[in-house]
Amino acid sequence: MRSACVGAVYLMALGAGGRDVQALTPGPSPSETVHCVDGGRGEPSTEAKTESGFLPTLSPRSRGERFARERVVAKQPGEGLCFTTAELPPLRFTFTSTHMGTEWRITLFAADKAAAEKAKTAAFDRVAALDRTMTDYDPKSELVRLCVANDTAPGKPIAVGDDLFRVLAHAQEVSAECDGAFDITVGPLVKLWRAARKSKQLPDAKELAAAKELVDYKLLTLDAKAKTVALKKAGMRLDLGGIGKGFAADEAMAVLKASGVTSALIAASGDITVSDAPPDKDAWVVEIAPIGKGEPARYVKLKNASVSTSGDLFQFVEIGNVRYSHVLDPKTGLGLTGRRSATVIASPGWRADAMTKAASVLSPEQAVKWIEKQTDAAAYIVVKAAGDAKPVATESERFKQFVAEE
Repeated sequence: MRSACVGAVYLMALGAGGRDVQALTPGPSPSETVHCVDGGRGEPSTEAKTESGFLPTLSPRSRGERFARERVVAKQPGEGLCFTTAELPPLRFTFTSTHMGTEWRITLFAADKAAAEKAKTAAFDRVAALDRTMTDYDPKSELVRLCVANDTAPGKPIAVGDDLFRVLAHAQEVSAECDGAFDITVGPLVKLWRAARKSKQLPDAKELAAAKELVDYKLLTLDAKAKTVALKKAGMRLDLGGIGKGFAADEAMAVLKASGVTSALIAASGDITVSDAPPDKDAWVVEIAPIGKGEPARYVKLKNASVSTSGDLFQFVEIGNVRYSHVLDPKTGLGLTGRRSATVIASPGWRADAMTKAASVLSPEQAVKWIEKQTDAAAYIVVKAAGDAKPVATESERFKQFVAEE
């Protein structure tokens, strides 16, 4: 709540009279709080005579982000200035932090900076904890330890924590729906492709064939009751890069909500998750990155949903005059060729994240047909052939309901 002194000083600067304010409309409602400044000295008073009415005013914006709604209430002449303060609209705050190899951004609305700082710290802490669990870069992570343990006893069920089990279960759900177009057992192929992108040479054919033998989501089985994971072959490696950020965004949003933040946007590279719309708005407006520089962007309106985009605008490699995306096809073991951008709107975030990877691998027609079967999901896929060919867009019927006016 805005202090009486600050409000009184501003009102007096506007020439509100300071002592005797002429009534314009009836006095404050019972739900409002009355603040008084005696004799213009800036000392709060607990008594106020409100029968004279109020003067509607607006305090200055705080860094262009909010208005305080205040009412001036006249006391008897010579008795000082009083005003009431209705509930203030929340302030907008934006915070950034690096996790999972990319910058995360949280934009939220809160009553004050202290509340915003507390909420964002808890949310980023949650993301950091999940990163330590799901990363395949850290040999100490729970994910890597699971895979290494399986090498000594392939197929033996291994108990895992709740977070890891849930994200694995989510991944398997999507893999079954798209018949493996999205597959977290792709780890051995990811290792080869990372080396290929670095050296700009395609993987050795024998190594690629051996790695592909270890990739199949059906080789991973889960026991929900026992919370165990079984990998059927030694050498299998899991990679959660195609679902981890969406899952972590969901968890971070849950933390924000538990902290009292009901309107927020969480962005992690191509994955965005939002809760309720910003104050006085009907939705968050999110830009979909174009397939190439100079191409027009699209905008979607979202609330309590997620949007994820995968493409090769920034992450690609050229090997032998062929442009390869960072997105792998689990069937070939190589990065996707040709220019493509796939956007999926869905809820929760982990579903949008994983579905956009599958939509990138499938043909646009297959992807749209599959996504149309999902409740409340929508897709927008753009493909650009080589040379000067114009991009060709394919979108699901449901996508139209999310499009913002451009």
